[in-house]
Amino acid sequence: MEYHASAPQRMVLCADCGIPIEPNNANRCVNCLRNSIDITESIPRQATINFCRNCERYLNPPNTWVIAQLESRELLAICLKKLRGLKSVRLVDANFVWTEPHSKRLRVKLTVQKEVYTSTILERCFEVEILVQYGQCPDCTRLAAKNMWKAAVQVRQKVAHKRTFLYLEQLILKYNAHRETVSVQEKKDGLDFFYVQRAHAIRMCEFLASVVPVRMNKSEQLISMDVHTSQSNYKFTYSVEIVPLCKDDLICLPLHVARSLGNIGQFVLPYRISNVIKLIDPVTLQMADLTAEKYWRDPFPALCSIPEMVEFLVLDIETTGTIAHGPHGQSMSKFMAADAQVSPLHASTFGESDAVYHVRTHLGHILNPGDTVMGYYLATANFNSDEWDAIPEERRPDVVLVKKSYPERKRRSKRNWKLKSIAKEAEDPSAGEHVVGRGALGRRGGLDSQRVERDYEQFLRDLEEDEEMRANVNMYKDKERIARDEERRRRRETRYRDPQAMEDDEDDQQPPRDSSSAMDSMDDGGATTDNDSEYGSDSELPRVQLDELLDDMDEMAIEED
Repeated sequence: MEYHASAPQRMVLCADCGIPIEPNNANRCVNCLRNSIDITESIPRQATINFCRNCERYLNPPNTWVIAQLESRELLAICLKKLRGLKSVRLVDANFVWTEPHSKRLRVKLTVQKEVYTSTILERCFEVEILVQYGQCPDCTRLAAKNMWKAAVQVRQKVAHKRTFLYLEQLILKYNAHRETVSVQEKKDGLDFFYVQRAHAIRMCEFLASVVPVRMNKSEQLISMDVHTSQSNYKFTYSVEIVPLCKDDLICLPLHVARSLGNIGQFVLPYRISNVIKLIDPVTLQMADLTAEKYWRDPFPALCSIPEMVEFLVLDIETTGTIAHGPHGQSMSKFMAADAQVSPLHASTFGESDAVYHVRTHLGHILNPGDTVMGYYLATANFNSDEWDAIPEERRPDVVLVKKSYPERKRRSKRNWKLKSIAKEAEDPSAGEHVVGRGALGRRGGLDSQRVERDYEQFLRDLEEDEEMRANVNMYKDKERIARDEERRRRRETRYRDPQAMEDDEDDQQPPRDSSSAMDSMDDGGATTDNDSEYGSDSELPRVQLDELLDDMDEMAIEED
C-alpha cells in the first residue's frame, strides 16, 4: 500500500486586506465580509411592546392580551413578533439579557445567519432593546369608563337561606371558575356575576349547570349599531335559576312524579345536591335521582326546610339490618333502616313532652338510645300544600328524622380549620362602609348579615358531618387555632402533673389576657385531661382530620373568611 501525500492547500489573497485566505466565492476574509456586508441592517435595534398595569397583561399582536412573566418564553415570543426584519434572516438563538425589573426595558440577545454569496453564510450576534410602554387593554378601559361588563350571569334561588350560595362559592374557588369574573354583587335571592366577554359568561353558565340543577334563559340588549358597517354592540344577560330544593329538606312529591321515579314514596329527603337531586325514602330506603329537566317540567316546593326542624330524644332504637341501595344497584352502607322511639324536646304545649312516637328511620348506623336527633314534627303541623292534602291522614308520618345533632358549644371549640372566600366579592359598592359578611353574602347589613351568619354556621356543620361534601371543598388549616389548642393542652397536662409548679409559673409570668384569650379559655367545651368533656366522649363528635386540610394557597385573589 503506497502513501499518497495530500495536495497542498492553495491560498489566495483577500481582495480587500490582502491576507492569505482559503479560496471562496467572495474572495474576501471573514472580517472584510462583516465590515462590508451587514446582515442585520433590516432588523431594528429598538422596539416597543404594550403592557397593561391593571391586569398585568402584554399585547400579543394583533389584538390579543396575554399574561406573561418576565424572561418567559411567552414574553420572548411577543418581543420577536415586534422585530419586522427577522423574516430575511435565519434565527439561530434568542435569549434575555438581565435588566432591572422596574427599568421598563428588556434586552434580547439574538444570533442570526444569512447566506450572502453562494455557499457563503455569515452569522452575527447582537442585542435589541425592547421598551415596555404602559397602557390599558380594552377590558380595563371599559372598567375605567364604567361600561364595565358586556355579559352578566344572574344566579337565583328562591329559598329563605344562603347555604346553597355558600357551597357554590367553595366550588367556584376549588375549580377556579372565578378567574374571569370582573365583579360579583349580592342581590335579593342570589348573586350577579359580571364579565367583559360573552364567552366567559357562557363558560360560567356551563360550570353552574355541571354542579347544581339549574335552568337558564338568555336575553340581549342593543347598545349601539353602526348603520354603515351593520355592526352592533350588545349586552347579554343570562338568568340561571337553581332548583329551590336543598339538602335535608322534606319533600312531598306529587303522585305522578313519585311513580315516574320508580314508584318511590311521596315523602323523601334530598341527601345530596349535584347536577341532579339525589332523594331517599326514609321508610323504605329507596333512592332516586331527580334531574333538573324533570323538576322544571312540573315544579313543586319543599314541604319543610331546615329552620323548621325540631330536636328529638331517642328513647330506643332497633336496626333491621337493611341497607340502602342506589338507583343503579350500588349499596349505600351509610344508610341503615331502624325502628326508633323518639320524644320531642323543648315542647311548648302541655302533653307534648310526654308523647312517644314510633318512627322508621334511615339513620340506624349512627343513632343510639339517649342521642338527640333533628327531624320534622308533622303530627301538629298544618301545610298549604295540595300534595299534603291529597294524602290520607293514616298515611301521613308523625315524625321524619333527618340527621343526628351534636352539642353546639363543644363543636365550635374543636374547629381547627377555615375556609376561603372570593376577594372580589368584598368590593360591592352598594355595601356600607363598616358592613362585613361572608364573601358576597350578608354585606347589606342588618338582619341579612345575621341570617347569613346562621346559615354559614349551619354550612360548616354540614361540612363536618358529610365526608363526601368535604371532598368538593378546599379546607385549610387554622394555624393560630392549632397553636392555641396545643398550648392549652400542654398547660392542662402540666397542671395535672404538677399543680404547684404551674401556679408558681403563672405568678411569675402574669401575661396580659386579651378578649380572644379569655374567650378561648371559656370555650374549651368543658374538656378534661383525658380529652373528654361534660357533654361526653370526643369520639362521637364529627371531626375533620388534619390530613384532609391544605397548608397554603395563593393569596393573590383570595382572602380569608
